[in-house]
Amino acid sequence: MSELIRVPDIGSGEGEVIELFVKVGDTVEADQSILTLESDKASMEIPAPKAGVVKSLKVKLGDRLKEGDELLELEIEGAADAAPAAAPAAAAAPAPAAEKPAAAEAAPAPAAAPAAATVQDIHVPDIGSSGKAKIIELLVKVGDTVEADQSLITLESDKASMEIPSPAAGVVESIAVKLEDEVGTGDFILKLKVQGAAPAAAPAPAAAPAAKAEAAPAATAPAPAAKAEATPAPAAAAAAPAPSGAKVHAGPAVRQLAREFGVELSAVAASGPHGRVLKEDVQVYVKAMMQKAKEAPAAGGATGGSGIPPIRTVDFSRFGEVEEVPMTRLMQIGAAGLHASWLNIPHVTQFDQADITDLEAFRVAQKAVAEKAGVKLTVLPLLLKACAHLLKELPDFNSSLAPSGKAIIRKKYVHIGFAVDTPDGLLVPVIKNVDQKSLLQLAAEAAALAAKARDKKLTPDDMQGACFTISSLGHIGGTGFTPIVNAPEVAILGVSKATIQPVWDGKAFQPKLMLPLSLSYDHRVINGAAAARFTQRLSQLLNDIRTILL
Repeated sequence: MSELIRVPDIGSGEGEVIELFVKVGDTVEADQSILTLESDKASMEIPAPKAGVVKSLKVKLGDRLKEGDELLELEIEGAADAAPAAAPAAAAAPAPAAEKPAAAEAAPAPAAAPAAATVQDIHVPDIGSSGKAKIIELLVKVGDTVEADQSLITLESDKASMEIPSPAAGVVESIAVKLEDEVGTGDFILKLKVQGAAPAAAPAPAAAPAAKAEAAPAATAPAPAAKAEATPAPAAAAAAPAPSGAKVHAGPAVRQLAREFGVELSAVAASGPHGRVLKEDVQVYVKAMMQKAKEAPAAGGATGGSGIPPIRTVDFSRFGEVEEVPMTRLMQIGAAGLHASWLNIPHVTQFDQADITDLEAFRVAQKAVAEKAGVKLTVLPLLLKACAHLLKELPDFNSSLAPSGKAIIRKKYVHIGFAVDTPDGLLVPVIKNVDQKSLLQLAAEAAALAAKARDKKLTPDDMQGACFTISSLGHIGGTGFTPIVNAPEVAILGVSKATIQPVWDGKAFQPKLMLPLSLSYDHRVINGAAAARFTQRLSQLLNDIRTILL
């Protein structure tokens, strides 16, 4: 039989449909993602509650949905048997309703004592990953009065930004975090002095659907008070961002759009509720910057990327048959990151070749040892080891440009990312503390991370913290390429296919296995001479890997 699937509790007002993962006729499993909703505070995937076949879709891309809205009609096998069973259960529900008045009468007793205030510890809720996210905004201060669901802080991870709401109304007594702190699920944020909120919250989860009518009178009593408090709050909240100027209220989609255009959100005038920056605000700002660039052509290079004219739109169907294939979410995120890096980093690429004839002989000689240890020794672990040695020898390559642009942050750890080609796009898992691990350990960890990447099982922790990246196309071919620096790193090594080439040794040409190297770097931090020294030293190390021990 058919069952109508609706939007579950999404913890916020509305969300926009930004991805549809299913179509009519698709067979879905229980908990399989149906679509992605994006609200002002977060994006989330909505799963199918049951397995079945999609009979009809009730939504389309761009629709705005809230809890209870229709999503799709699902044909469920065996649901006909379950339906009659549900009827007795529903019939049985009114029975406890008769006993509910006793509980309802008992409820006013604690409700009469909300005069006493309690101090509640507020922690980071489940943010959907085991990793950490950076605090980029503190939206409250000690002494502030906050409403239930009012945003307290804004977190930003590699994949999204989200606002953490207050679970209750009250007064901020103390704050345990500061800007730039990294926090995860369960971490302590602040103490909130709540006026009698604890007793009222307890009955709510226990209330059965059949008892909602009984609970309604009790719920209506506090409602006017909440409304009365909520009325002046928006006015104060809307006024707050204006004088501060430093706080930027924006959802993840708006932040992503701003990054794509190279726009500083603090420069954009907000028109949304509570001083929130909307997509339209960013678009208006970009149009204004473009207009300024047209009016003052001489200043066109000083617009910070926001004055770049868009590529003209072409109707390709005029020339023949076309097909529009949507990019995966992963491809979209990767494209935005690469675009931002290319716009913000002055790229230069240094090309070189390394003689790896002896290195390859060593690798082949250690093949049996590696197999005995249960791993496959490829060139990648040897590259990782050589690069780790160089990052310590030439520390500017193991650094990032400070946000002020006036200092270099040198890292005392050596974490290296390596690009993995997957059917859904490019992923860059990170091996931590490469300098402290053996070749066989690096081979095992690289193989495990590559497998996780292809199986879509990488965690945020697996993809964070890289100081340097290696992108190898040797298994495909080519003689060189210009990889894009993965900001905030300052360099990336591209490796192409090794080939046998004649090399002059002073007396005759000798056949040597030559490995093409392409080092792209951020010219703000690395100069050309340093880049040439890096590739030259890397060639020396790869020519005789034993020199790493010196």
